[in-house]
Amino acid sequence: MDDTNLASQLRRMENALADPEVRKSTAAMGAILHKDFMEIGASGQIFDRAGILDLLANEDNFTPYAITDFSIISLGGSRALATFRIPARQTDQQTKPGSHRSSLWIKEDGTWQIRFHQGTRYL
Repeated sequence: MDDTNLASQLRRMENALADPEVRKSTAAMGAILHKDFMEIGASGQIFDRAGILDLLANEDNFTPYAITDFSIISLGGSRALATFRIPARQTDQQTKPGSHRSSLWIKEDGTWQIRFHQGTRYL
């Protein structure tokens, strides 16, 4: 798969993570998250796969977001690093800060999954 197709596929998958229906679905999220998934959130909190699946299934204050500045660095045939930004956004009660994001995607058994994700807030 060339880098353009890879970037398009992984961007679609990253966008799926911004879909409230996908986020609440343990089955859908479970298909995207690697069995050894780990996240360092923009809050600084560390999550494992079970923790993030539980958090998202019970999330009641999700604010939709858009992805900007998306890029892919191929790390070989079965590894890729996605980097992007989530701009600041307004909710009814507050302004959510923007964040820089990175996701390490790995392909196993023909399926791309996120192995690691990190968010870092910016002002």
